[in-house]
Amino acid sequence: MFPCRPLFLAQLNKFIISDWPMARYPYISDSGATCVAEGANLVIGQYDYETIHAIVDQTPILHVSFNPVAPDESGDLFPTILPMLGCTGPLEAPTPQKDAEAAPGSFPQDEPSLPDGPRVLYLHGYVSSRLMRLPNDSGASKGTPICIAASELNGVVLALTPFHHSCNYRSAIIHGYATAVTEEGERSRAMELITDNIVAYRWNNSRVPPTKAELTSTGILRVEIASASAKIRVGGPGDDRHDLKDPNVIGNIWTGVVPAFLQYGDPVASNYNEVKKVPTYLTEWVKEENTRNKKVAMDAIAAAKK
Repeated sequence: MFPCRPLFLAQLNKFIISDWPMARYPYISDSGATCVAEGANLVIGQYDYETIHAIVDQTPILHVSFNPVAPDESGDLFPTILPMLGCTGPLEAPTPQKDAEAAPGSFPQDEPSLPDGPRVLYLHGYVSSRLMRLPNDSGASKGTPICIAASELNGVVLALTPFHHSCNYRSAIIHGYATAVTEEGERSRAMELITDNIVAYRWNNSRVPPTKAELTSTGILRVEIASASAKIRVGGPGDDRHDLKDPNVIGNIWTGVVPAFLQYGDPVASNYNEVKKVPTYLTEWVKEENTRNKKVAMDAIAAAKK
């Protein structure tokens, strides 16, 4: 372990905020961000809103963990983890905004932005699933305690020895209390947020509003965030001094980073699609997401050279 230096962290401004104290979620120890030495690189613990919200909202699939209400009665002794769709939302219960009808494939004129401070998290699922029922069955006043994990691989780090191999990554963990959203305005807006977080502008370019049957079968959970943290690893490999001085080792073993990032392919039409041209909003979204994902991975490698 060695101390985190704001001057050093400022060099990684693509990944963190170096102005301390930062606007952040609460955590157990208030001694500052934790840094773990890893060769010439750092694995940095962070708690600021911007970093955590970005990781969660840019991760397509979230993994949600929870405990059975009464494991001794049900016979289910193990924690459950589910892959789910979700995203952050404003603390104040959102209400659906009435948008003017737009031509298919068009962009809305005014896209609402989320607050910079603390947020809640919305999760989408089938209404009769166990997790959706738990907030009503548990009887907990705050809601059902759950843990949400978001993780993203940015590169495979290859060193001289397997013991110094690593990965560049971004990850976030959220602890909070989940309650079922029953107010129709908040449910509708939350579904819109989740849909547009998957593919930007998709809600207004779909058949909306939802039917009564669709709303009846869909559950939305609102998670009040109790604590949250992120860990990010950037840079290249780091090896022991004796290996770095050995020409037989240096001259025969390749070291470096294999970038890793999610890339979306060209949209493929369904067998009943009758729209001849792929909408502009969709092609632009694919292009922007692919560019951003690659940049995150390459910036993580470049951070070691600064």
